[in-house]
Amino acid sequence: MKPIKGFRDFSSEEAIKRTEIRKILVDAFERYGFEPAETPIVEDEKFVKGDNVGDEAVSDIYKLKDKGKRKLALRYEFTFQLKRLAKNKRLPYKRYQIGEVFRDEPISGSRFRQFTQCDIDIIGSTIKEEAEILFLVKEVLDKLGIGFTILINNRKILNEILDDLKIKKNREQILRELDKLDEQGPQKTQNVLYKLGAGNLLEAMSQGEEYFSKFDSYKEIIGLMEYCKIYGVKVLFSPSLVRGLSYYNGSIFEIKVKDMKDSIGGGGSYMVGDAQATGISFGLDRLAELTKIKLDKESFLVVSLGQDREAIKLTQKLRKKGKTSSIYYGKPSKALEYANSKKISKVIFVGEKEVKSKKFKVKDMESGKENKLKF
Repeated sequence: MKPIKGFRDFSSEEAIKRTEIRKILVDAFERYGFEPAETPIVEDEKFVKGDNVGDEAVSDIYKLKDKGKRKLALRYEFTFQLKRLAKNKRLPYKRYQIGEVFRDEPISGSRFRQFTQCDIDIIGSTIKEEAEILFLVKEVLDKLGIGFTILINNRKILNEILDDLKIKKNREQILRELDKLDEQGPQKTQNVLYKLGAGNLLEAMSQGEEYFSKFDSYKEIIGLMEYCKIYGVKVLFSPSLVRGLSYYNGSIFEIKVKDMKDSIGGGGSYMVGDAQATGISFGLDRLAELTKIKLDKESFLVVSLGQDREAIKLTQKLRKKGKTSSIYYGKPSKALEYANSKKISKVIFVGEKEVKSKKFKVKDMESGKENKLKF
C-alpha cells in the first residue's frame, strides 16, 4: 500500500543521503554553540495556533482528538514551542532542533504534508547574532555544494512604508500579496494591491535606496549588512520580502536557489516572552534534492566461505576501526551481486586458505582489482 498523498518513505541511498545531511547540520550547529532540543509532535490546538490564527501556515495545521476528546494538533513548526523551552533559561539561549512537522496544504514538486525541518534559534539576540546565523547558513550550503542567494528585509520598514503611504486597512493581506511578487509577477500583484487600497505601494518601493533611507529601520538593514561583511557573507536587500508568519518583528531572511521555485530556508526575528529572538530554518527535503555531496564512503562486505567464526572476528575488527562492515553467508557470486546492489566498495573473502595464511583477498568493487589484506 502506498503512503498517503503528501507523505513519503525513504530508504537505501536516499535515506543515507538524508542522514549525511543531518550529520553536516548537527556538526555545524554544535560548533556554533547551539544545543539540541526535542519537543512533542502533538500539542494542544490552542497552543499550536498561538496568537497567529490568521497566518496561512496556522490555518493548515492537522487537527485531531484523543480518547479524552481534547482538541489537539500536530506541530507545523518548532518556533511556537520555544515559549516553553526558553522558560528560565539563561540568555542567550541557543538551541537547534531537527524533526518532522506537518501541514495539511496542497502538495507540489517540493511541497509535502510531512517534511523535516532543521531549526536554529537564539533567544536574546541582536543583529550581531543574526549575521552569525547567516554565516552558518553559508558554511552549511557551501559544504553541501548548493549555490544560493540570501535575501534580507525588515518587517519594521514595511510598516513604516505603509504608514508613509497612509495605508491603514488590510495591512496583513497587503503584505501577504506583496510577498507573492516574485511568484505571480508585478502585474497580477499590482491588480490585487489596487483592490486592497495599496495601488501606489509597488511604485514607491521601486524608487530605490534614496526612498528607503528616510526610514529609521533602514539603519537596521544597513547594520545587518555591515556585520555580514565582517563574516564574509553576501546578502541582498529585498524590499518585497515579507515571510508568511506575522510574529516577525524585525529582520527577515530567505534563502533562494536557481533550481527551485520555493525557498530552501528562511527565518527572522521575533519575540519570545520579553526577549528578542532570531532564527532560521532549513527544509531537509529540499536540501536533499539539491545537494551535490558524494556518498562514496568506504564500506566492507565480509564473505564467509564456511569460516563463520573467523569472518565474525574479522568483521568486528573492521568495526572497531570505524569501518562500515557487514557479513554475508553464502556463495561468492551472490555476495558480489549483493555488494553491487548495496554499493558496497570492498568485498573480503574468508575461506580456509585465507584463515591459515592470515591474508585475505579484498576485491575493490569499483575498479575490479584484488589485493591482499593482512591481519
